[in-house]
Amino acid sequence: MQTSLDPIELEVLRNALAAAAAEMDVTVWRTSRSTIVREMLDYSTAIYDRAGFNVAQSVRIPQHLNSMGYALRTIVDNHIPLEQWQDGDVVISNDPYCGGQHLPDILAFRPVFHEGARVAIVGTLCHHLDVGGMSAGSYTATATEIYQEGLRIPPLKLFKAGTRNDEVWAMIGQNVRQPAIVLGDLQSQIASLDVGVANMRKLAAKYGAETLSRACTALLDASEAAMRDVIRRMPDGVYSFEDFLDDDGITTDAPVRLHATVTIAGDRMVVDLSGCDAQVPGPINATLGSTSSAVYYAAMACADRPIPPNAGCYRPIEIVAPEGLVVNARHPAPVAHRIAPGHRLVNVLFGAFSRAVPERMPAAYYGCSYVCSFQTETADHRRNVLVEIEIGGCGALPDEDGANAFSFGMHNNANIPVEMIEAGMPISFVGYGLLPGSGGAGTQRGGLGLYREWRVDAARATFTAQMDRFRHRPYGLAGGEAGAAGHLYLIRDGERTALHSKVSNLPLRAGDIIRLETSGGGGFGAPARRSAEARATDRRLGYVDAAD
Repeated sequence: MQTSLDPIELEVLRNALAAAAAEMDVTVWRTSRSTIVREMLDYSTAIYDRAGFNVAQSVRIPQHLNSMGYALRTIVDNHIPLEQWQDGDVVISNDPYCGGQHLPDILAFRPVFHEGARVAIVGTLCHHLDVGGMSAGSYTATATEIYQEGLRIPPLKLFKAGTRNDEVWAMIGQNVRQPAIVLGDLQSQIASLDVGVANMRKLAAKYGAETLSRACTALLDASEAAMRDVIRRMPDGVYSFEDFLDDDGITTDAPVRLHATVTIAGDRMVVDLSGCDAQVPGPINATLGSTSSAVYYAAMACADRPIPPNAGCYRPIEIVAPEGLVVNARHPAPVAHRIAPGHRLVNVLFGAFSRAVPERMPAAYYGCSYVCSFQTETADHRRNVLVEIEIGGCGALPDEDGANAFSFGMHNNANIPVEMIEAGMPISFVGYGLLPGSGGAGTQRGGLGLYREWRVDAARATFTAQMDRFRHRPYGLAGGEAGAAGHLYLIRDGERTALHSKVSNLPLRAGDIIRLETSGGGGFGAPARRSAEARATDRRLGYVDAAD
């Protein structure tokens, strides 16, 4: 089939597809209910061609966007073939072993038909406040199999030809801690799909289904060519690196190795993850869909030119990851904190790429989603759930300091305003700010981590945490020092007690304070070469101790 289009028309269609994904994005933002979706912006939207390959996406979460297509292809290849998708269907799933990532992330897809033929698919993914399981927020740190992590939704039709499956809807509501909020966010996803369908139908009507299909093919091919060009201009060779997760929360004295060997040959890249440790008992495993997202992100992030992000970028990259590893877990391994190996794998790949293209790669960023959840209970037994995901400092670049407390890597979250949380549940904030001295020293300084303190004002509460980087600090490069480690504390009656990085259902009472300190980024270059002017600025801004 001829795929060449007028360049101007192709660029118009590329932007129209991106705009359709962006309008879906805005729809979720304006109609969602939970703070994790509406304020933290932990969701993503995308447009797929009629075969299910990503051609356009919103500017949201890399961990989602690079894996949604993997999930869609898994669904259509193994569960619900595209021939069975009808106009008005909505297919959902959250099962990591059916292409998903972890149970709080519910995927929703809807086909787009024009003149009786499927011309596209639109998709949304939202990180939901709770999907059941052993801990509020569905992030239990002590799960040893996925059955303990919450409600698993296999690929199924939530809507059939436009009619909602009320039994499935009721089943979801019956298994979550705050059904009104969760079902409200799910309805927000449906509204976003409606907007995507309407825009894609307009494009098909204006340009014709055949032109739209040719444009999608051309966009995928163009991104593939751009990625091949980027790889071709990197030095051929074999580059290896490794880093470690602290532990899995079950065997707390055993670090978990993440290792990658990147082979660059011409315009192809092979990322071999065979050196990673085997899957572990605790919930820091990842499925291949989640892991591939990290690999694709890292490869695109080290590019020296802009590449329109779509499934074409993935074609020149081969991933080797035998089943049974922590990066390609075998059912029924728990995967609630699948982002832990994802972040750390990005750090590992950045380290490997720094040996190929050192002039463009940063030192390690904080490399961890500092996830914590509170469930509060008032005297009259009303319960509320809060899920927070904190960040840390970015790694320094060869010519620039790392950004302070900046959402980087596999996520692109905003912080939830403290006023929003305090207005909605019995929690108060008694501290929040940058953490002086947490950035790794170097010619270029690593970015600072942050501290955040939550005080419980309810009669009773529980606290759960899924964190890392408390032992293995973010590495520096070229003589730069590592960023500071993270810390977690319970402050009760003025006494501070250090907590492990992974905590499940810790009982709290009124007046208890939880304090989190996140990692800084690694430094770049020898600290002795940092300019006197930069040191003076660090002291003036309070980024380091006055004596430094």
